[in-house]
Formats: sequence, structure tokens, C-alpha cells
Amino acid sequence: MPDLWNDLLACLELRADASADRPDSDTTTSAVFEGTNQHLEYHRLFGGQLLGQFVRAAEATCPTKRIKSLHALFPREGKASEPVRYEVTRQHEGRSFATLSIVASQSSGVIGTASVSMHAGEDGPELQTVEPVPPVLGENDRARVDLIPWEIRTTEDLNAYEASPPEYEMWMRTPEVDQALAPALTAYATDLTLIGTALRPLEGLAQTGNGTVFTSAVTSHTLWFHRPFRTDEWLLVRQHSPLIAHGRCFGRGDVLDEKGTLVASFAQEALLRLPLT
Repeated sequence: MPDLWNDLLACLELRADASADRPDSDTTTSAVFEGTNQHLEYHRLFGGQLLGQFVRAAEATCPTKRIKSLHALFPREGKASEPVRYEVTRQHEGRSFATLSIVASQSSGVIGTASVSMHAGEDGPELQTVEPVPPVLGENDRARVDLIPWEIRTTEDLNAYEASPPEYEMWMRTPEVDQALAPALTAYATDLTLIGTALRPLEGLAQTGNGTVFTSAVTSHTLWFHRPFRTDEWLLVRQHSPLIAHGRCFGRGDVLDEKGTLVASFAQEALLRLPLT
């Protein structure tokens, strides 16, 4: 496997297809981009890559505004052997807000869709009500989370088979990187650990059993970006998965900086077919 960090950064540099730009009937425009894929050890695309590329496609289409929220659906798995085409339709753009829809496709058809809201940003009072963040964990709590190519610190193990509450926290910090990539990199990271968190109360099951002991796949993922932030400074990902029911699981989380400032939130629903007992 190549250097995963630089491989990911390359995937976030989308190529614009200028020949595909065209005016829509209400004077909006559609833009088309192509994204390369990560070189991973399995054939299907990782949903976090698609989330990051959705973010980048939206930012390239409305460069004067920041992404405010994104809701993505994944109707079928993508192939790692084929680039992804992103067609962006600008539904509306005013002075303050813009609304976009994005379709990600390959030769097999649509592999993802996203509804995106953009905002120019405004001054105003700020108020938040969140639990305080603990101090950043030390070097002894360094951990590895599959597919995350940057520093992680946590005291919890999603690969453990002992039952525990469906909660998970990890500190993360990327190598030095342009702040403009923070939303895309954070979107990528939030796709990884909510299914594993939902499994924590089940004795004898852990996220490493996907495809053998159980079947799981993300079906929808939503992000909200509240404030500008950097990923090369410490961020706390704090999440909770309160529900497994009807072959699905649900989880949600917050992203906070070292000072306790809430910078982003996310939620996810996934297919989760467990063995019958």
C-alpha cells in the first residue's frame, strides 16, 4: 500500500471537466469533476473518500462560501478500479447561501448522492452547551485506526470483544496541511468508527468482523460544519451509537478542538446484519 496520507491528499484534488460545464434552465450551472481513488487492499471504495470528495466538489463549485452541511446517501458500492465522476448542480446561490446537489457515478451507475448547503459566514453572538473536553492524551495512548493516516490517541479499543457502552472518543491530529482541507479530511474520518461503536455492547462482536461474522455498510451520512478549524491541531471526536434495530444501526458525534470549541457534528445510519441468536 502506498503512503496513505499523500494518497488521500491526491484523491482530494479533483480534476474539473470544463467541457461538461453548462447553463441550466434557471441560469444556474452544473460542474463536473473527476476523482481518483485510494489504493487500498480491498476492491470497493471507502465511503470516507466519497464524503471528502463531495466536500471538495462543493467547495470548488461555490468558492466564495463555506460548506455548512452535507447529507450523503450511498445506494451501491463503488469500484476502486474506476475513477468517480461528480456532477454538481447549483440549485440556488444567493449572497449568503447556496444549495447544491451532487451525483457520484461510475459505469455501474450512481454510487452516491449528496445535498449540500453553503454559507458565506456572518458575524454574530456565539453560545454553545457541550460537555468539557479532557486534556489531550499522552504519547502512551497512541493508537491505530484503520484507514486514518494521521496521529490518533485513545484509551478505547473498538476491536475488543468485551461488552462496553456504545460510546467512543479519540483525539486526532493530521500532519501540517492547508486549513482549506479541514472539512474534507474531517468528513473522511467521521465515516470510520460509528458502526464499531454501535457494536460495543454486544459481547463477542467487534468491528473487525464485518464480512465474516456480520455484514455492515454505511447507507447515509450527514455532517454539519459550525466554525472554521484546522485538522493539524488537536481535535476530539466524541461519539455515541444509541440504536441497533431492524437490520440497521445509528450513531452521532461531535468534533471539538482542544479548547472545547464545537467545530463540527455528524450522524450516520448503516446496514448492520447480525448473526441470529
